[in-house]
Amino acid sequence: MFKKLFIVAVVVISIIAIPKGAKSWLKSLLPDKAHFAAIKQTKISDLQYVTEDIPEYRGKILAVVTSVDSMGEDKPTGYEHTELARAYFVFIANGFDVDIASPQGGKPPVVYDDEDMGEYDYAFINDAFIQNKVAHSIPLAEINPDDYEAVYFVGGKGTMFDFPDNKDIKRIAKSLYQNNKVVSAVCHGPAALINVTLDNGVALLSNKKISGFTNEEELTLIPDAKDIFPFLLEDKLIEQGAQFKSGANYLEQVSQDGKIITGQNPWSVWRMAEMVVAEIGYQPKARMRTPEEFAVDLLIVYQNQGYEAALTHLRARPDSIQKILLVMHGVMAFMQFEIGNGIDIFKLAVELKNLTKT
Repeated sequence: MFKKLFIVAVVVISIIAIPKGAKSWLKSLLPDKAHFAAIKQTKISDLQYVTEDIPEYRGKILAVVTSVDSMGEDKPTGYEHTELARAYFVFIANGFDVDIASPQGGKPPVVYDDEDMGEYDYAFINDAFIQNKVAHSIPLAEINPDDYEAVYFVGGKGTMFDFPDNKDIKRIAKSLYQNNKVVSAVCHGPAALINVTLDNGVALLSNKKISGFTNEEELTLIPDAKDIFPFLLEDKLIEQGAQFKSGANYLEQVSQDGKIITGQNPWSVWRMAEMVVAEIGYQPKARMRTPEEFAVDLLIVYQNQGYEAALTHLRARPDSIQKILLVMHGVMAFMQFEIGNGIDIFKLAVELKNLTKT
């Protein structure tokens, strides 16, 4: 996603704010190549959270990914890698095994947003055991929902095509929910909850607090989304009776309604996964928040309290904050012609760059 935003931003910023050198100026705010090269080498053994103080076995959680690999003739899609990897590690670190399933089984299509990825995302890629598990995802028809403490429907635009009408997704979601187990989803993953009818004849979504990828987020990135997708997710969730709960664009937002836990976008995965653990009945294991999460915190401070409060927040722990997410949100502000916000966020990115010197 960031590559597309970067290209658009160069054009917009060149016209509006920085007549010369927009591309090089934006790139100057990002970490150097050595930073990315180091992160790409991360292995599970480097992640203390995943390797130490793991609780005794607590059962299994089912992660479901899409099998759809394209939207039309020239738009590849699949499940979102970061949305699977981050939740997977939260579940594993908290004593659960994770099975990975898909409508068709086998190797599912995946979408990587390299610039958005951190240590956990690359550790997932670099682990042969995990990659073998992903490559041999279990066909949903073979899944017995009684084997699991929770189901997690991973996002990705492909889900909009093969989740809503899949009979096995309906069977699994209904069974877990009616047996007082956790049903969770993030981003486009809540498409799995569409068309699920409980034994009492009521739609699973009816009057439930639900978060998912919003219309505004969708249409900002894909202006012709209404022509590409069978529906817009927010519209369809509301149509089926959900109380749709949206937060700021591309920032953390998680909703819980009893055993149903849903997140708005990829930046909601960490919190959503830990809420799943808590709802199953366990205190989530302590975890050092990621640089991305610290960047989200900073942006929320800016949104709620303004530039000066955000600057103070940034200066308190600059080495913890991810630069890329700040730049991306500055880009988004300019794309939406929120020029004042864009300038403020870029000023924060410049300050962060000056303080960290990387």
